[in-house]
Amino acid sequence: MSEWISAVKAEKLKPGKHIVVEVDDAMIVIFNLDGEFYALEDVCTHDGSEIASGCVIGENIECPRHGAQFNIKTGQVAAPPAYEPIDTFPLQVVNGVVQVKDDRWD
Repeated sequence: MSEWISAVKAEKLKPGKHIVVEVDDAMIVIFNLDGEFYALEDVCTHDGSEIASGCVIGENIECPRHGAQFNIKTGQVAAPPAYEPIDTFPLQVVNGVVQVKDDRWD
C-alpha cells in the first residue's frame, strides 16, 4: 500500500504555481489553482514527454511539445493531439504540508 509523501509546505506553493516531486519513482506535478491543490503525473499521454514546463491556461496545462491540453483537476484531455487522460493522484494537507501518494497499484 502506498504512503503519503510530504511534498511542499502549502504556504510556499502560491496560487497559480506548481512544482514537480518524485513519488515512488513517478514524477508528479502539484498545482495550486486558486488555493486548491491538484496532482497529475508529469507526462503527456500523447508522446511521453514531461508536461510541467507547459503553460497553464485557466484549469488546463498545455504540453510544451505539441500543444495537447489536459484539465488539471481531472487529468482529462481538453485539446488534441492527446486522446488519453493523465493519471491524477490523491492529495491532502496535514499541518500545512501538501502530501501526495501514488495509489495506482494499491
